[in-house]
Amino acid sequence: MPPSLPIGPAVPGWTAPPIPPHDVLQGRYTRLEPLQAARHGDDLFRACHADDSIWTYLPYGPFGSAAAHRDWIAQATAGSDPQFYAICPAEGGAALGVLSYLRIQPAAGSIEIGHVCFSPALQRTRIATEAVTLLIARAFQAGYRRVEWKCNALNLASRRAAQRLGFSYEGVFRQQAVVKGRNRDTAWFAAIDAEWPALQAAHDRWLSPSNFDDQGRQIARLGDLTAPIRVASDPALG
Repeated sequence: MPPSLPIGPAVPGWTAPPIPPHDVLQGRYTRLEPLQAARHGDDLFRACHADDSIWTYLPYGPFGSAAAHRDWIAQATAGSDPQFYAICPAEGGAALGVLSYLRIQPAAGSIEIGHVCFSPALQRTRIATEAVTLLIARAFQAGYRRVEWKCNALNLASRRAAQRLGFSYEGVFRQQAVVKGRNRDTAWFAAIDAEWPALQAAHDRWLSPSNFDDQGRQIARLGDLTAPIRVASDPALG
């Protein structure tokens, strides 16, 4: 008899989850709306071109005009994957940024959050954090086993964001793509379903109004709350 080889643990009752519904997600601070060129394009052009450096690591942009930005949105949202959202304040108002689901793989139970474009007005806000929290929560509630976050390995801000949000570092894929004529090494992060209850509690605690003083300053840091849950930290961040 040949020696038995190790195999992965059984996943009893596993069935592929559905494609997430593409509808409005409402949070305490944030409202995610399916991205539409006519509804969001002009607001996003104004917000996301206040500092063109936010386009450095994206494979598109900046755009030379609001019309060009609207055209890109119309083209990018024509399919079902990626599934784009505009990030708006919960109480209403102009769109301040974009993010999406992409590489939606129900058969593997895997889904990625990407196309993250946070305008200067959105960065370092509760709206921005809750936008990602809402997408992570929806994916795990739908039955996905794994939520991924990938970024250009040179994009330290995105790597810090991934770790703060509780995604565990999984490595760097060298020469993974060519973007805007330049090499891209891609850093990979992920959270899995077994980690989500603890991560959800950390996100809920951070987002609670009681976690902010009367000046709006955080009391507990999200990165400190998620650190015990992550199985690996990014060595590039020290």
